[in-house]
Amino acid sequence: MDRPHSGGCTEVMQHNGNALVVLAHHRTDSLTAHIARRTVAQLEAAGRRVDLLDLHAEGFDPRMNPADQPDWDDREKVYSAETRDHMRRILAADEVIAVFPVYWMSVPALLKGWIDRVWNYGFAYGRSTPRLAGKRILWLGLAGATGSDDVIEPMRQILDSQLNAGIAYYCGFAHAAVGLLPDAEERPQSIGAEGELVVGEAVTGAARTAQYTEFDARAAAFVADFLAGTDQDRAADRSAARALA
Repeated sequence: MDRPHSGGCTEVMQHNGNALVVLAHHRTDSLTAHIARRTVAQLEAAGRRVDLLDLHAEGFDPRMNPADQPDWDDREKVYSAETRDHMRRILAADEVIAVFPVYWMSVPALLKGWIDRVWNYGFAYGRSTPRLAGKRILWLGLAGATGSDDVIEPMRQILDSQLNAGIAYYCGFAHAAVGLLPDAEERPQSIGAEGELVVGEAVTGAARTAQYTEFDARAAAFVADFLAGTDQDRAADRSAARALA
């Protein structure tokens, strides 16, 4: 999902920008954490300055609390110190990539609570010009279902509606995309004809290596496409700036 490109930028970028990678998983040995680390390396190779925000490792509490509850009569409310620190990290980023496992066709509670507490009234929304305007976000979701399962396309549509239209666009992001990565489980999972969960035998040996090599490549392709869009936008801004000079 893209907002209309405004152009007219008069500032020439001296670097390839800042990226915030948000990892939402409780285990450092998870496939999700592995993909987040590979994403950081890919961004750094593309010249980005990367801030890795590991929500669990940093002890982020996703539960709402009185200090961070929105005050609809005061959009200038000063939120908790922890939330303000996370707000600063988002503001410092040109690009945000959230890496998470898909739970129940949605994001895990850790990521949802981060959005609830940090993407708050007066900061992410509630202003005529959102503070997150112009930023880009990629939602990189790992799904246990097999790529051939009929549930994948509805899952993609639901995530697109929730995350792109319901959150990112509402908060002023210039571009938002979902990269859905099925086949995350070693034991293939699908939904049977009667609605039952069908779990196959675990892949091993060369087949396992091939599956996760291809998985890594698909994740990297989503990130590469996302970065290419950013670079195209910057090139358009530079062309517009030269035309106005």
